[in-house]
Amino acid sequence: MRGPTVSGVETTVDAFHRGSFHLVQPAGGAHRSGVDATILAAGVPDGFCGTLADLGAGAGAAAFSVLDRCPGASAVLYEISPLMAACARAGLVLEGNAHLRARAEVIEADVALDGKAREAAGFPRDRYDWVIANPPFNDPRDRTTPKAEKAGAHVMEPDLLARWIKTACAIARPGAGLTLIARPQSLVEILQSMKGRYGAVTVLPVHPRLSRPAIRIVVTGIKGSRRQMEIASPLFLHDEDGGNRYSARADAITNGRAVLGI
Repeated sequence: MRGPTVSGVETTVDAFHRGSFHLVQPAGGAHRSGVDATILAAGVPDGFCGTLADLGAGAGAAAFSVLDRCPGASAVLYEISPLMAACARAGLVLEGNAHLRARAEVIEADVALDGKAREAAGFPRDRYDWVIANPPFNDPRDRTTPKAEKAGAHVMEPDLLARWIKTACAIARPGAGLTLIARPQSLVEILQSMKGRYGAVTVLPVHPRLSRPAIRIVVTGIKGSRRQMEIASPLFLHDEDGGNRYSARADAITNGRAVLGI
């Protein structure tokens, strides 16, 4: 459905969680949220009632998904792109999103900042009860889109994952969780960056179907925990019959009816 014009850009209004909430997203030329965001949101436990930080929030799909499923939660959405931050704010004023509006705040800020610059940009220390992150994860050597807005959301700069994980740890209270989604190729860097900051690390591979390699990983950890790492049961997006419909588990997870359980 056609949406409002945001910062001079045409948008669409798109339904998530089977119409339980909607997003305002650029019609073209910028990142559009989909299954990655809803899988990321499913890494937050059921019944979560604390304050969530969403790093790289885009139009708000992951944070809105958590707020829709967890009515006791609140969220702060951090997004560096003024356009995407404006889309997230436009989404919050949609009539069908009234149940999210009072529990969400959008801040334009660079997640990769450090130290006093990070705090000045609006990242408080030791505040959040859970942090979710969907960082850019395409290698700069990969073929990238010529669209600058979309490239900024997709392409991973050197040490970007380490900087994002450092920020996530700095803004989380002791015992808080971190969930991020990335490509499998980033697993070593993620684990190295989490070392000394997070324990109880769980890695969940996401496969298109049983016979195909993983295309994503969801990594969760608990700040300050000393529990050992685990590999969770994989999520298979589609059944092996070759159809394009989501598997029963993937359908429940992407529509806010189930969590990853990691």
